[in-house]
Amino acid sequence: MGNGLQIREATRDDLDLLVSFAEAMAWETEHKRLDPTVVRRGVETVLAQPARGCYLVAERAGAVVGTLMLTYEWSDWRAGDWWWIQSVYVAPDARRSGVFGALYRHVLHRAEQTPAVCGLRLYVEHENQAAQATYAALGMHDAGYRMLEQPLRWVAEVVRRD
Repeated sequence: MGNGLQIREATRDDLDLLVSFAEAMAWETEHKRLDPTVVRRGVETVLAQPARGCYLVAERAGAVVGTLMLTYEWSDWRAGDWWWIQSVYVAPDARRSGVFGALYRHVLHRAEQTPAVCGLRLYVEHENQAAQATYAALGMHDAGYRMLEQPLRWVAEVVRRD
């Protein structure tokens, strides 16, 4: 793969790094501090239960420089799964060097080879113009939906805005 990047599925050996990346991403993009114990449990669950999703990591010279998580959403309209790209993080010193693009192309190729997948989706902060430009350059477009949520009370205890 170009840029000296190798893409692979994350393993339990990546747990600490995935947790630290998730915490850094939440802080950088949404100015939220996550409870590390809850994040660790969340990452461990995905690693132990592949039906929930998977993490992919990009390595350069043996060091992990980026990651994303895939989760799955069944579409009755399409009788297939949307693969959601989540928890995207690229180490600061590896940004703007093609890391996310390599991860995305890997996921897209994998999705195109999986008949039950109907497409890829992700969400992005309204203000994150740089990320939106990156996603558009890779062929993604605004799906025209607005995301709404109703967190349960316990969520406020593990995700804080500072």
